[in-house]
Amino acid sequence: MPHGTLEVLLVSAKGLENTDFLCNMDPYVVLICRTQEQQSSVASGKGSDPEWNETFIFNLSEGISELKMKIMDSDTLTAHDLVGEVNIPLEPLFIEGNLPATVYNVVKDGHYCGEIRVGLSFRPEERRDRGLEENFGGWKESTYQD
Repeated sequence: MPHGTLEVLLVSAKGLENTDFLCNMDPYVVLICRTQEQQSSVASGKGSDPEWNETFIFNLSEGISELKMKIMDSDTLTAHDLVGEVNIPLEPLFIEGNLPATVYNVVKDGHYCGEIRVGLSFRPEERRDRGLEENFGGWKESTYQD
């Protein structure tokens, strides 16, 4: 997997299953890229159709193949509720470099519970270590004779 910078544009969600019975839920998203975790703002009172339009940056290294998103409902007096999850494979992004805002299904316990709209872009890191063997005693500078 390439090294570089992943930019995530969290746009909106639609048709989320409301976890609050008496009022609109207050959704937010936890974005996880291996060990890196970031959180969106809480869309207070926005219910099943929140909008965020927030950008998040992740530094990618070897072995990162997906972006995981957990849609949560912020509750004041009780534990926050899991609304659903999305796992976005990053391989198509590494090939294309940019994926416009796309709709992904939100799933909980194997059941569809809404959708989320996310845009992705990837900027590969310029590798500076190419050709080190030539700069630091590589074959071009060798004085070995048989």
